[in-house]
Amino acid sequence: MPDQPKPFTVLVTGGAGYIGSHAVLALLDAGWRVVVLDNLVTGFRWAVPAEVAFVQGDIADMDLVGRTLAEHEIGAILHFAGSIVVPESVTDPLKYYRNNTAASRALIEAAVTAGVRHFIFSSTAATYGIPDEVPIREDMPTRPINPYGMSKLMTELMLGDVAAAHPLNYCALRYFNVAGADPQGRSGQSTAGATHLIKIAVEAAIGKRGHVGVFGTDYATPDGTGVRDYIHVSDLADAHVHALDHLVAHPRESLVMNCGYSRGFSVLEVLDTVDRVTNLTIERRIEPRRAGDPDRLVADNSRILATLPWRPRHAELEGIVRDALAWERKLAERSA
Repeated sequence: MPDQPKPFTVLVTGGAGYIGSHAVLALLDAGWRVVVLDNLVTGFRWAVPAEVAFVQGDIADMDLVGRTLAEHEIGAILHFAGSIVVPESVTDPLKYYRNNTAASRALIEAAVTAGVRHFIFSSTAATYGIPDEVPIREDMPTRPINPYGMSKLMTELMLGDVAAAHPLNYCALRYFNVAGADPQGRSGQSTAGATHLIKIAVEAAIGKRGHVGVFGTDYATPDGTGVRDYIHVSDLADAHVHALDHLVAHPRESLVMNCGYSRGFSVLEVLDTVDRVTNLTIERRIEPRRAGDPDRLVADNSRILATLPWRPRHAELEGIVRDALAWERKLAERSA
């Protein structure tokens, strides 16, 4: 625990969800006071530690948000609340522009009204669309190919405009493929029907699924399957804490940074790793490739490494799989 007390309390929106709950743990471990705001549509009340103040509600409810910011003397917001399923964003775009863009606009306005000085935004590599080259740098074109990516990019643009007009600085962290679970077993990915590969694979490993679909084997990659940059959720959570420290220390500076490891694994490499870790052979079913899936999505993480003292501590793929598997088994025991 740090020697110096933290200067204010942090509001975490979506703090009962997958990434948000890990950010809460990282903030607590670093000595911050935390309040969680979550509507529990996809989050879980049990995922919020007992010592953390919890407010159930929607970030678009400006009266509720305003009262929460004032009552708890909030000095920074870590914003994770929103919808994240890419295919659903294509079939129901208005849901994504409501939950991600319009709701974020309301949250940002409430923050400005309350005098909140620092804002960290959960963004995504989907803002880039299909990149011209890999690894992807932050200065490359942002051309989202789905409403999910566009809804996140629009929020980034709003934050840029607001930071230019008001005494608020921000950091937008563009995540690549988030996976794993807290190594201490305090939280993990718990939402039913998740679409993330490692989550699906460990579900198959414990018998919750009969197989894993492999969507396309004709990509321009060594084994023909899509390559992605998988980042451990606890490393990602730590990046948010370091970003908050930076915003506090540099109140006139805002940041946009990739969160990844600058190396990728193919779908088949991930499934081979799960087989090794579990000593099982998971059934793989080849299915048609999905529209708009790029061959490779890998971060150039040189900016975050140069800007923050953040260094990955859980970057080994086998470790990511082991933590995800341990959490999946814990979930199975919880529901037994």
